[in-house]
Amino acid sequence: MASPKPIPGLIDITPYAGGESEIEGVERIIKLASNEGAFGPSPMVRAALQGSIGEYHRYPDGDCGKIRRAIADKYGFPMDNIMCGAGSDELIGLIARCYAAKGDEIICCAHGFAMYPIYARQVGADLVVAPETDITVDVDAVLARLTARTKVVFIANPNNPTGTYIPTAEVERLRAGLPGQVLLVLDSAYSEFVDRGDYTDGADLVAAGDNVVMLRTFSKIYGMGGLRLGWAYCPDLVADVINKVRSPFNVSYPAQIAGLAALEDDEFVARARAHNLEWRQWTTDQVRGLGLEVPDSVCNFVLVRFPDDAGRSAEDADQFLNSRGIITRRMAGYGLPDALRISIGLDDEMRAVVAALEEFTGRNSTE
Repeated sequence: MASPKPIPGLIDITPYAGGESEIEGVERIIKLASNEGAFGPSPMVRAALQGSIGEYHRYPDGDCGKIRRAIADKYGFPMDNIMCGAGSDELIGLIARCYAAKGDEIICCAHGFAMYPIYARQVGADLVVAPETDITVDVDAVLARLTARTKVVFIANPNNPTGTYIPTAEVERLRAGLPGQVLLVLDSAYSEFVDRGDYTDGADLVAAGDNVVMLRTFSKIYGMGGLRLGWAYCPDLVADVINKVRSPFNVSYPAQIAGLAALEDDEFVARARAHNLEWRQWTTDQVRGLGLEVPDSVCNFVLVRFPDDAGRSAEDADQFLNSRGIITRRMAGYGLPDALRISIGLDDEMRAVVAALEEFTGRNSTE
């Protein structure tokens, strides 16, 4: 019998798989698989949500006017150039829909966010993958893959899952090498964690031209992953186009209430940043002391690479950590089968991870 057929290419998409949250038979889980904020949402966010429960039956502001105004005021951007979405990944999908179609090309990097290729395939575009150098975006490799069919370039800076970044000079060189008709999307989801003086989130490039978009999220340092709120700083035309195609009421009422409160709590953000800086370095040092490779990270996670030896591999380590109630993220789907990505959690959680890895490797991190 005949049956409805989906758009060509959709059947070949492997759906995005989020980090696991449960281990059968284990009551207390230490979940360090999804780069969620170590502290959860701030006290001001919790209070705002509790105080607004009686209004959850109301439709949200379809224009996200208050949250867009708050973002614009905080960062000094024109309000009309701010677009909000149900997480920055919704905005990634909207950009792909608006600027690429069958026969076009979208460029991303070898170990970039898994949603870039998924959205490219959804719109029927050809995905072009640029190799990386030392698990870091290679600007020359990206520029070498430009063709007349290139419409969008997605760059996560800093990058998930590698934790690496490219400095301002390289971002500017990439922008300078792109034709004006190619849209550069700088995904700066982890920018608040970066502690390097040569980093830019890309906002200056948005203001300087017509073909750069910067993406940000409330999911990471604000600890609001479950509420789904992200935003984009866009040139005039890009903002106008996104506004035409986004769904009505695409950002929920609770997310908007929480976002407004989060933007006011600078003390919480400073505490989260300081905690991450301290425990990211501590974890890096401790795990390196076990003889494992840990590339420098500027995000709220570290990438740990394991030898390809029976009983010592990343898969073996993952199973061992699971047996101790610890969930991290396997990176085989990102082209890094030898690696686990470990989010920076609370103090006791990071100590538990290192203790488990000491047991797994049979070494002491102080040796």
